[in-house]
Amino acid sequence: MKNIFTKHPNAVGESYLRHFVNASRFSLILIKLAFMSLTHAILPFLFEHSTSDQINALNARLQERKKALEKQKDNI
Repeated sequence: MKNIFTKHPNAVGESYLRHFVNASRFSLILIKLAFMSLTHAILPFLFEHSTSDQINALNARLQERKKALEKQKDNI
C-alpha cells in the first residue's frame, strides 16, 4: 500500500518535508494576499494592483514548476 502522505509529494518530485515547506510557504503568501484583498475592499486606494500582480507571479512560479516536472518526466 502506498503511503498517502508521500504519494503526491513524490509525484511532484519532492520529499514530504520539502513539500510541506513549499506548500506552507504558498499558504502564507495566500493568507497575506487575502488580507491585502480585504484591506483593498475597505480602502480601495490601497493595494490597487498588488494582489493581482502577486497572484500572477505566484501562478507563473507554479506553472514553471509544472513545466520543469513535465520536462523531467519526459527525460526519464
